[in-house]
Amino acid sequence: MSLDLTPVHRNLHTKVTFLGLEFEDLILVLALAAVMNLLAHFASGNAHVFGMPLNIFMEFVVPALAVPFLILFKYGRPRGYLTDLVRSFFAPKAWCALERDSVLTQPYLADEEG
Repeated sequence: MSLDLTPVHRNLHTKVTFLGLEFEDLILVLALAAVMNLLAHFASGNAHVFGMPLNIFMEFVVPALAVPFLILFKYGRPRGYLTDLVRSFFAPKAWCALERDSVLTQPYLADEEG
C-alpha cells in the first residue's frame, strides 16, 4: 500500500499585497468608491468636473488618488496597521496602556516576604 503525498507550500508566511496594499486596504478603497458614487448622486445631478460627470469622477478618480495616499501613509508601518488604527478609533479605552484593568482585582506581582 503506497502513501499519498501532498505538496507542502513553503511560503505560507509571505505577505500578499497588490500595489503595496493589503487585502483590507483594497476593501477600504472599494468602499470609498461606493460611498463617493452615492455622495455624487445626491450632491447634484448634472455637475461636471474636468468635463466628466461628477459621479464618474468621484467613483473612479477619488479612489485612484486614495491608493497612492494609502501607500505613502502605510510606508514603514507594520502589517495590519490600518485595521488596528480603525479599531482604536471605535474602542479607544481598549487599546490604551494607561487605562486600569477592570478584571484585575489583586496585584499582578506578589511581594516577596522573606
